[in-house]
Amino acid sequence: MKQDRNIKKETGKKKSAARKQSWSLDEKFEEWVGEKTVRGAGEKKGEKIGKNFEKKGFRNFSEDLHREDDRNRNGKTDVKKGAKLGKRGTQESAQEFGRENDRKSERKFVQKNTGKFVGKNDKNFGIGTDSKQKSGAFQKNAKAQAQTPAEQKRAAEKTQQAKKKGLCPVAHRCGGCQYLEMPYKEQLQMKQSQMQKLLGNYCKVHGIKGMDDPFHYRNKVHAVFGYRKGEAISGVYEEKTHNIVPVETCMIEDKKADEIIGTIRGMLKSFKIHTYDEDTGYGLLRHVLIRRGFTSGQIMVVLVTASPVFPSKNNFVKALRQKHPEITTIVQNINNRGTSMVLGDKEHVLYGKGFIEDELCGCKFRISPKSFYQVNPVQTEYLYGKAIELADLTGNERVLDAYCGIGTIGIIAASKAKEVIGVELNADAVRDAIQNAKCNDVKNIRFFCNDATEFMMQMAASGDSVDVVLMDPPRAGSTEAFIKAVAAVKAKTVIYVSCGPDTLARDLGVFNKMGYRAEGAWPVDMFPATGHVETVVLLSKGEVDSKKIRVEFSLEDMDMSEFQDGATYPQIKEYVLEHTGLKVSNLYISQIKRKCGIEVGKNYNLPKSEDSRQPQCPPEKEKAIREAFKYFGII
Repeated sequence: MKQDRNIKKETGKKKSAARKQSWSLDEKFEEWVGEKTVRGAGEKKGEKIGKNFEKKGFRNFSEDLHREDDRNRNGKTDVKKGAKLGKRGTQESAQEFGRENDRKSERKFVQKNTGKFVGKNDKNFGIGTDSKQKSGAFQKNAKAQAQTPAEQKRAAEKTQQAKKKGLCPVAHRCGGCQYLEMPYKEQLQMKQSQMQKLLGNYCKVHGIKGMDDPFHYRNKVHAVFGYRKGEAISGVYEEKTHNIVPVETCMIEDKKADEIIGTIRGMLKSFKIHTYDEDTGYGLLRHVLIRRGFTSGQIMVVLVTASPVFPSKNNFVKALRQKHPEITTIVQNINNRGTSMVLGDKEHVLYGKGFIEDELCGCKFRISPKSFYQVNPVQTEYLYGKAIELADLTGNERVLDAYCGIGTIGIIAASKAKEVIGVELNADAVRDAIQNAKCNDVKNIRFFCNDATEFMMQMAASGDSVDVVLMDPPRAGSTEAFIKAVAAVKAKTVIYVSCGPDTLARDLGVFNKMGYRAEGAWPVDMFPATGHVETVVLLSKGEVDSKKIRVEFSLEDMDMSEFQDGATYPQIKEYVLEHTGLKVSNLYISQIKRKCGIEVGKNYNLPKSEDSRQPQCPPEKEKAIREAFKYFGII
């Protein structure tokens, strides 16, 4: 009633029924920033508050107001505050209202981060210089304020350098392109020097192979999605955090991939698709992964969702393809785990075949969402060509391709070798490798789904041997047990393809102890603008007699029948579960092995009673197990 009397006094009119309703915060915000004439006295005089806010520095209130709007979607806002602002319409009232909101944000911030309750009437809170440190502006810039002056200066210099060169405004934040502002020749010199320091004691380090055009080389692009200020954003995680840095275009990513990601980001609102929130677990779209064939031009889009339920997915796919008809296939990957892993276990093909194909060194390769395939196709051609050249194959060698992925190096080498054996832990990659061999009509290659170290130890224990080992381990490098097993199988030549210089130097030290000598290292700049280097190293067997090398293996825990049959029990279980949804036991697998005439190890867990009956494998599970046997080449 007091509010009505004030309005009547100022305007000479009673407040209408509509005016008695609560104002939405969107309306209030428009008034506060000066987009609408202020109600009450301000309305009469046509005054605007926006300029007053600028004078007093009230520019960071929008985020707090939108957060408050989210909490008050039922429209129940503080009428008194709105009326007070409308009645006065002055710089003083705006300033006071801003301070009150700021103190409210301060209290919530302290309660959230300390667990201490701060009362509204606590006179000792929010007064003095400390209030600035607890404000909303401080919350946003907490990370910057935690830095030392020197760190702040370096960050500012990096930002100015990136902006001055016009390359990427977020290069200093995302951490993906640490050396984007550095001239490319200097990048190559730096990497050459680094490799010389790490590997110079082992062998000659040849000149690094650079690129003619070191931009937009990545044919695999990953974007994480989130929500900020009412809009969907996509980009990358800030270095060493899970804060999303919005990215529209990237200097090292495929241009078409960035364009498709931007289209998807723009479609989310119209299809009412919410992005995933790691803190609350709410939302659907987590990531988008795009892979593009360099020679084929085929494009795969992988939509990583937190749930298999994808509303209007058919219409979404149709709309995306209308805007980008060049897309070859679209896959939905379900990742409902609370981990940092990008891809989940289950996939649904929404359009196309669910994979793309590309050509490398004269061979065709099938690439699935989870397949390992080098991201820089131009440099990969040189890298693999150099590896095959250094192997010096004559057509009589037995070659082992360890950590083979989808079989790229092994299939390329197969035409120059007598026999190739590929081993890879990722079942999807092995499946692609088998298809790639068939597609290229390569018949002298076999693939095994197993851990490379375990596989090599089993080969050594069985007295098997190979002539050449091609190995391309992950950035963590190989293992000492693997290297000892390489010596035990009497490999004369080892071609080590490495993406981790530090672990490469470590492993070369172990190879040296096992009697192998590094003949040379050939660095390849696979990742311009970053600190990563790919390297090919040729190792040859020295004069140390392999018979004198002591290699210790524990055979007690090994089921050699699994090695001979081509797949382990866990791998068979995983295959059956993935393709049929059925869970099978070791007992059922053993029963079907016996039916197929496959030797099974002795069972030491027999029942005590002679009359006891074991459960028999149901027909549908038997069929699934037999399919797994066929896939792994057991039958």
